[in-house]
Amino acid sequence: MSADAGQARAASRQPRRALRQAEWLAISWAVPVLVVLVWELLSRIGTIRPQILPAPSSVAWTGWELLRDGTLLVHLGHSLARAAVGFAIGGGIGFALGVLVGFSRLAEAILDRSVQMIRAIPFLALLPLVIIWFGVDESGKIFLVALAVLFPVYINTVLGIRQVDPKLLEVGKVTGLGVREQVMRIILPGAMPSILTGVRYALAVAWLALVIAETIATTKGIGFLAMDAREFLQTNVIVLTILIYAGIGVLADSLARLLERRLLAWHPNYDQEQGR
Repeated sequence: MSADAGQARAASRQPRRALRQAEWLAISWAVPVLVVLVWELLSRIGTIRPQILPAPSSVAWTGWELLRDGTLLVHLGHSLARAAVGFAIGGGIGFALGVLVGFSRLAEAILDRSVQMIRAIPFLALLPLVIIWFGVDESGKIFLVALAVLFPVYINTVLGIRQVDPKLLEVGKVTGLGVREQVMRIILPGAMPSILTGVRYALAVAWLALVIAETIATTKGIGFLAMDAREFLQTNVIVLTILIYAGIGVLADSLARLLERRLLAWHPNYDQEQGR
């Protein structure tokens, strides 16, 4: 087959692949849209009382009012800042520890058991100690988010490094690659699918930790908005905050998937999955 024929064949596949991806995207959104429509219908006919669960249209109007007066953006900005800083700190430490333990049995013997013991401690059990350590300022909230993010990144980094095919390392040695080149060209790329899985899980855990962290005395953040609405029985605001958490989680996962597409374009199994 000539190069021109191969390029033409690849070009012909692109529209079909784009169509398939659009179909899967439509299917993935069909159920959430249907749930919202049924929810709105049941609210309109009175089956669901607004005190229990307000209609989506009521929640949307509440969101628009809070957005228009600037309240929502202020609280959302504080929550995003806490999550971003905590994720950067926890993810960085988790990745560094994961690389260290993944490459060194001695480091595993020294560090892994302690990390696993800390991971087993429930978050709610840590809250009183965190308040004593950090008080009620921002550092305590960022600490909780960072701690939550650390473990999934750490575990998946270690797993990814340990699961690299030994035959690839032998090929690297035969071809004369040094230790640094083996790490950069074989080990880290081979571990990247597992590492990115850890990142995606860490993004979800970060928001869960943020919800807990924002129960500590605070006057800013989506968690505070929900707690304040609870005091005044504002169910529509509570539902709005839940939907915001869900929406940000979906957006963060979509960004992680985009990162996967960029970094794992070379992976044959991943390419096949994307082409379905």
